[in-house]
Amino acid sequence: MEDRADTGRGKAPSVADAGTAVLGLLALTQFLMTVDSTVMNVSIGALVEDLDTTVTAIQGVITAYTLVMAASMITGAKVGDLLGRRRALRVGLVVYACGSAVTAISPNVIVLLLGWSVLEGLGAALIMPTVVALIAGNFVGRRRAVAYGVLAAAAAVAVAAGPIIGGFVTAYFSWRWVFAAEVLIAGAILVGSRAINDAPAGERPRIDVVGAVLSAAGLGMLVYAVLQSSSWGWVKPLVSDGEDATPQLAGVSLVAWLVLGGLFVLWLFLAWQRHLASRGGEPLVDPSLWQYREMTGGLSVLLMQYLVMMGVFFTMPLFLSLVLGLDAFQTGLRMLPLSLALVVAAPAVPKFFPRAGPRRVVQVGLFLMLAATLLLAAGFEVGAGASVTTVPFILLGLGMGALASQLGNVIVSSVPAERSGEAGGLQYTAQNLGSSLGTALVGAIVIGALSTLFLQGIEQADQVGPAVKQQAAIELSGGVEFVSVAQVEEALATTELSGAEQEAILDSYESAQLGALSIGMVGLSLIVLLTLFMTSRLPNVPLAAETEEDDGPDVATE
Repeated sequence: MEDRADTGRGKAPSVADAGTAVLGLLALTQFLMTVDSTVMNVSIGALVEDLDTTVTAIQGVITAYTLVMAASMITGAKVGDLLGRRRALRVGLVVYACGSAVTAISPNVIVLLLGWSVLEGLGAALIMPTVVALIAGNFVGRRRAVAYGVLAAAAAVAVAAGPIIGGFVTAYFSWRWVFAAEVLIAGAILVGSRAINDAPAGERPRIDVVGAVLSAAGLGMLVYAVLQSSSWGWVKPLVSDGEDATPQLAGVSLVAWLVLGGLFVLWLFLAWQRHLASRGGEPLVDPSLWQYREMTGGLSVLLMQYLVMMGVFFTMPLFLSLVLGLDAFQTGLRMLPLSLALVVAAPAVPKFFPRAGPRRVVQVGLFLMLAATLLLAAGFEVGAGASVTTVPFILLGLGMGALASQLGNVIVSSVPAERSGEAGGLQYTAQNLGSSLGTALVGAIVIGALSTLFLQGIEQADQVGPAVKQQAAIELSGGVEFVSVAQVEEALATTELSGAEQEAILDSYESAQLGALSIGMVGLSLIVLLTLFMTSRLPNVPLAAETEEDDGPDVATE
């Protein structure tokens, strides 16, 4: 009996150790998936220079990465049910690693788009919902709640660490090594996945192929329209005729047609989902989920949070790197207050204010974000230094952390436990769609404003002659890229313009850069204000903590 008891006591640590190892692998997977959304934002300048491309092109690649995830996330969860969760994780890791390898050796922006946006995006769409399901299949009781908390912490740390990692590697080595390292990390997780118990998926679902195609097409058309709005014009074409005419149909910019087409396709998607549900089929998104008011409120606020966050993560590196001339690592360091404040606030709010209702916490967070964006908008002036970002970044991080502490719990807790997986899939979709729209919309606002302000500055400059002004109006009508003042100076040096004209044009561009960034921040401020009106759907009482009897082991075993 004594030997048997000793043996029993000896087994318990091994089960706990195995659970810790599994949790570590899944948390590392979550970190890897999340860090890719922010790791390269501080390296936009290096990507533009190395691949001989433009800021707009890199903006498109970043937008496409999160858009692919948003359009594929729910389908990825269904595929995981078909393949089995552990096998789906492994397949996703292989696809993701292949995408990282292609990205690491990209000779141009097209290959970068294929590797980073398409392959990595599809791999992540298969992996992320699977990780959540594997937590449920490998942990029970209190350990499961702890494991979900560790996943959330891993995502928050990834957001914080992304700019620092990307900036350091880019400044001292090459941005390509970031993606090469991702191949090795994905390979290590793949090898270690043998220790992960598979999670039962219940009935094998049918894939709603029609719904998947319609949702992807509708979202893609909308985001692409927003992305191209600064180059093509929203309704009226920026260039109506001639060789440089922007895409149009019946005298209306193609952007407007894409928006209308995208909305129509999304309407068809919703109609198809209702049709399938009425016939007893398996829609991609069950229409009955929309009856949960608090869930839809949480999803809408979450989408807007990520829109603002990724708008900031795209726009501010332009100021720090292309306007102030900081290298990628210095840019990452300047963004560190935002990241650290987010990581600190997310766990601190529920710990120190456990009786605060989600609605009140989210509203306080939004007011902090509003103050931050307004401070940034007012701080972009000629001669402004990097220090103007410190206080606003801290406020932004605190505000985003407050939202992060509530929204995930609100979304999942608002539906019955058996539907939490579906709600989780919608949560990932909302945050990735928000990320796509944030990069596309705010980038379009900034770059569109840059063109307008630059042309206005030239037209108002007394030192610039009428002929030069006329030529500038023609050449800038199709838009202008966000580049450094030094690059503009180099380009002007190759012209026959007088020194006074060159200096006036250079001053106009520098002023236009700061003005465009201010307009971008004002746009984000308006989005935050709009989000405040959406908080009425959030619960105003603390979410009840679920208590479970913990009679069995905390780690699930096969």
